[in-house]
Amino acid sequence: MKSLVLERQHALSLRDFPEISRAEETLGPRDVRIKLHTVGICGSDVHYYTHGRIGPFVVTEPMILGHEAAGTVIEVGRDVTHLSEGDRVCMEPGIPDPTSKAARLGMYNIDPAVRFWATPPVHGILRPTCVHPADFTYRLPDSVSFAEGAMVEPLAVGVHAATKARVKPGDTALVLGAGPIGLVTALSALAAGCARVWVADLAEAKLAIAASLSPAITPIDVRTGTLTQQIFDETEGWGADIVFEATGKAKAAAGVFEPLAPGGCVVMIGGQPDPISYDAGAAMVREARVENIFRYAHVFPRCVGMLASGAIDVKPLITRTFGFDDSVEAFDIAASAPPADVKMQIVLD
Repeated sequence: MKSLVLERQHALSLRDFPEISRAEETLGPRDVRIKLHTVGICGSDVHYYTHGRIGPFVVTEPMILGHEAAGTVIEVGRDVTHLSEGDRVCMEPGIPDPTSKAARLGMYNIDPAVRFWATPPVHGILRPTCVHPADFTYRLPDSVSFAEGAMVEPLAVGVHAATKARVKPGDTALVLGAGPIGLVTALSALAAGCARVWVADLAEAKLAIAASLSPAITPIDVRTGTLTQQIFDETEGWGADIVFEATGKAKAAAGVFEPLAPGGCVVMIGGQPDPISYDAGAAMVREARVENIFRYAHVFPRCVGMLASGAIDVKPLITRTFGFDDSVEAFDIAASAPPADVKMQIVLD
């Protein structure tokens, strides 16, 4: 099984990978076998490549990368009734223990026992086929391409963030960070009812993409040092109702309350590699609500539905596509963080 394998930090290879266990490839009664078509390159994949770890998750042996995926069902388990061979699908990559307390409470994304693709020791899906639970596999309508299907996973983060923010019609929001997660969050906030969204970043090219997504999105170049003042100037001194922190940078996280309106909400999305601190007094005088999200739960069907209806368009975020044979080159390019690129994808089929 030819796969993109992270051998160790800074070492990728495209090779046959016989280490996939028989248990991982055995089709259970409620599983489907999927032929992979398109896989997105996520920042976490790149971080494992460049750093060899993310927090407590350390790459100690070769691991297949990739978790944003779409493909075609080629085999179904005997108890699967809602999917058939030939169905085009996307897959939710985190599989919880259905008997855990977190899963039974509906918070399966924070189940400590969750097995998430391309998170050590679980292999990812930059490989020809995989076996996956049918209950976490979702049919794509004809109007949704494989490329869009592979964007459902990052879009789910933005939709989960907007859901946690409890967006109300007419709200205003500031998104810190114009990377893939920041931009899908901006789109999700608009779809949820925000009347206006500001997107702040350092990269002019990414800000240009943000501005092209909707007339309701206003880009802010943080290099000018006027982010908070601009928000107040454009809200009659009130501030943004919601601030989404999607940079994962300590400096950005430390200032999240400065542009926030009284009674507003901060949603922490960006993964923080180290502990951060923020001004609790600034939160208190605003009676600010702070939400933290970890991946997502219960949003994949909604994401597919919004893509199918056109409520959200992720196609402008897909800025570069590579063939499977060019996967190592693709990761090297992604690791260089080109300022004009948002989402890179690899096409296997």
